[in-house]
Amino acid sequence: MTSPLLTTPGAVSAESPDSAIAAHYGDPSHEGRAIERSSAWVDRSNRDVVRVLGPDRLSWLNDLTSQLMLGLAPGTATESLILDNRGHLRHHLSLMDDGEATWMHTEPGGGPELAKFLDSMRFMLRVEVEDLSEDRAVLTVLGPDRAKVIAAASLDDVPIRAAEGESDLFLPSDRLTEAARALTDAGARPAGMWAYEAHRIAEHRVRAGLDTDERTIPHEVDWVGRAVHLEKGCYPGQETVARVHNLGRPPRRLVMLHLDGTVERLPEVGAAIELEGRTVGRVGTSARHHELGPIALGVIRRTSPTDSDLVVDGIPAGQEVVVDPDTGANANITLRRRPR
Repeated sequence: MTSPLLTTPGAVSAESPDSAIAAHYGDPSHEGRAIERSSAWVDRSNRDVVRVLGPDRLSWLNDLTSQLMLGLAPGTATESLILDNRGHLRHHLSLMDDGEATWMHTEPGGGPELAKFLDSMRFMLRVEVEDLSEDRAVLTVLGPDRAKVIAAASLDDVPIRAAEGESDLFLPSDRLTEAARALTDAGARPAGMWAYEAHRIAEHRVRAGLDTDERTIPHEVDWVGRAVHLEKGCYPGQETVARVHNLGRPPRRLVMLHLDGTVERLPEVGAAIELEGRTVGRVGTSARHHELGPIALGVIRRTSPTDSDLVVDGIPAGQEVVVDPDTGANANITLRRRPR
């Protein structure tokens, strides 16, 4: 469904998978500055929303996902993953619990599959899963003044996932336009996905399905600590997470790429990253940051030198190491191998 906020003056629609929302509202550079220096709201109403109710919800989600959910305090924002038995990503969840229900949002189009999977795992537990993607819309407020403008806009009556640096409002869909107008009146600037994605990339936060592929494991993309708790009980994929943590050296590693600013285009998602003519990885999302210029996230072979220059979809690029090649608890030890 196309967002009603695309009728905002200056709004230009983004590209897939965000074509239902705005790329920018006429001035992406100033929108990016507002995200970092004051406050801005970003329409992310294309995100799918799932709600879980019932007294067993937190212990149940604790058994299914990578995050420690037991005792999660109301209002606490966190991230979690649903992995397959081999430790590969199925779903990335941005979630919070309000004391009565757990609210989560995921990538556009992912809600029905997520809700179907969760519903299939209920068994006899006291939980109820609802796909609210048509009924709820995510509006994200960013910047150091975000709490002030949310309070001034009188939006404290909706579930709010207040994470570090940004707050996600789970609004009834019919209140989206009203809420955006109230935030603007309170001093927040409208900002589009160009500015939001540039901010996210600069913070080294990957986006599921774009910066990841079917082989992605959490250690490769810096999800350990953020979306994976290493000291909780069993869950699908935990054996892979524990093995990589104890032995170190995941197959690939995340880098932030500083692209040649003289090239007018940005790389395509999934395009090859090359080192001396050899493909060593794939690029994910890219954007033009208001200070850093063109940047992107990519995943390359662990053994690729950390000081090497790369070529991304034909564009020269320098790399900023995000995931250490030897990441893991025992990364610095020399493993003893059995003689052959």
